[in-house]
Amino acid sequence: MALYSEKVMDHFRNPRNVGVIEDADGIGEVGNAVCGDIMKIYLKIEDGIVSNVKFETFGCGSAIASSSMATELIKGKPLSEVLKLTNQAVTEALGGLPAHKLHCSVLAEEAIRAAVKDYYDRQGIACDPKDFPDCNFCESCHG
Repeated sequence: MALYSEKVMDHFRNPRNVGVIEDADGIGEVGNAVCGDIMKIYLKIEDGIVSNVKFETFGCGSAIASSSMATELIKGKPLSEVLKLTNQAVTEALGGLPAHKLHCSVLAEEAIRAAVKDYYDRQGIACDPKDFPDCNFCESCHG
């Protein structure tokens, strides 16, 4: 059995939505100090819907594939759905990841969540603390 699914290999070799959105409405950047992977997600939001999404990832094939798949899963979706994206959904959409690479899908989830949080902060939109568990209860979460 192959270590990586065909979908993982396809998203690694032919990543979707790579690049930068210069006038992004929200930007999220996260990293994993242990493996050195860094993901940056750029969102363009129109009427509460992700109209465009791009990413830059410095990392392994699983990190690139996770970023690519995650962007595909949120494009065209309302922010309420985007915030429900889990690393498990990314992993499943990729046809699985080896256990030692699951952290890559977690980074994708975290980067998207950070980009949405950045968008909310820029727009002055109060957010629900349950949507941002790592937020440390900033002013934005308490309206």
